Amino acid sequence: MEIQNVSDLAKLRKLSREEVKAKLAAARMGFQHKIVVLDDDPTGIQTVHGVSVYTDWTQESIEKGFREENQMFFILTNSRGFTSKETEVVHQDIARRVQDVSIALNVPYILISRSDSTLRGHYPLETETLKLTIEEHSNIKFDGEIIVPFFKEGGRFTINNFHYVQNGDALVPVGETEFAKDRTFGFVSSHLGEWIEEKTNGEYTKEGTIYINLTDLRNENVTKIKEQLMNASNFQKVVVNAVDYVDVEVFVTVLIESLKLGKNFLFRSAASLTKIIGGVTDKPLLTRDDLITEETNHGGLVVVGSHVQKTTEQLQALIESDLMTPVEFDVHLALEPDKFEEEIKRVRTTCENLIRQGKSVVYYTRRERFDLGENKKEEELKLSVKISDAVTSIVRDLGVCPKYIVAKGGITSSSIGTVGLSVKRAEVAGQIKPGIPVWKIGEESKFPGIAYILFPGNVGTKDTLKEVVEILENK
Repeated sequence: MEIQNVSDLAKLRKLSREEVKAKLAAARMGFQHKIVVLDDDPTGIQTVHGVSVYTDWTQESIEKGFREENQMFFILTNSRGFTSKETEVVHQDIARRVQDVSIALNVPYILISRSDSTLRGHYPLETETLKLTIEEHSNIKFDGEIIVPFFKEGGRFTINNFHYVQNGDALVPVGETEFAKDRTFGFVSSHLGEWIEEKTNGEYTKEGTIYINLTDLRNENVTKIKEQLMNASNFQKVVVNAVDYVDVEVFVTVLIESLKLGKNFLFRSAASLTKIIGGVTDKPLLTRDDLITEETNHGGLVVVGSHVQKTTEQLQALIESDLMTPVEFDVHLALEPDKFEEEIKRVRTTCENLIRQGKSVVYYTRRERFDLGENKKEEELKLSVKISDAVTSIVRDLGVCPKYIVAKGGITSSSIGTVGLSVKRAEVAGQIKPGIPVWKIGEESKFPGIAYILFPGNVGTKDTLKEVVEILENK
């Protein structure tokens, strides 16, 4: 069946979600694996609630995660903001520690490398590093890598092995979007088999990839899907097509059976898989009463670091709404240290004064991006980290507590959470809007109890940021 736009999705064969969920619940009985999710920015929690997020990967934190009653926990690596070498070292450390804790506690596990639903990130470096490290330090051999970039809340669908981004009613192949032109993590292919071949420089091919298609999922052809998984070998790539949660539920039901039979897989996925495999229930969107439990005369704070077009459009809509006072942060001064320090101080003190006066404020990085020229990916990444550190320092050094904080952009929200707010462990409270998670932060943090909203750069419509602020401001 040809699917060209969102309206065509209704033509797919319908399944009873209740019956599918009942089969999944039955499969989960006796499924004892601890689910460890490595999140390359903190927005991977955008489909879950009631789970822990650890902001470091010490042996102690990993052991705490394994000892939790919850089957699943997240480790925030923030590796989307790392160099390739930093990413490799971190994933080697995590893999060894997870394996050591698993053996010490006699608890089996699966590792999910959660990354961007628009295919940006250190791939295949992260999963390849996990595979090599674990296989070196154990008798585990990975049969395959499951790839599931589907993310319904963000309008990301995989159909006939092509990955799409929803734009209104249109389905745009991901390789034709601005995300594919990312200066650090860019790519060309929209067909996931071709994308794998592109990213692995031909080590894994389109023809050698296993594809779990929508027809088999919607017909619940579990015999064929199980056979495909059981035949996977030599870290073979397995692409899962999906346009709704029911597709993932059917797949995970079969996947769990294959894991029980001794198959070993690593996972590269967006946020939707974690909700299903972790058995996380649906929860209503959070309200202002859920988020702001203590009234204050202070204003709120929004921080915008992401530079994708959607973020810029959302920022403009927020500024035009007059809900907040805008403060532009001229990050182009980063190449002039003295002027840059003066600019950081100016932005911070301006925000402090406004918040004390009861006025909510949004500070945002200058919208034009730095361009250091061709073949400067690593240098640009390091510069972006310097800018991110400066953006974060404003929250870290803030001398007044806002009534809430919204951070826009994956790397931005990670840095502000871990460095700016000094969070060591957070619990996911839920979502304020689809795909926009909220942390419940601990007593060790800079502003205990404050509502911290982590807003991905590539999620929502033009008005979603404004709508989030309207909820928080009770407008």
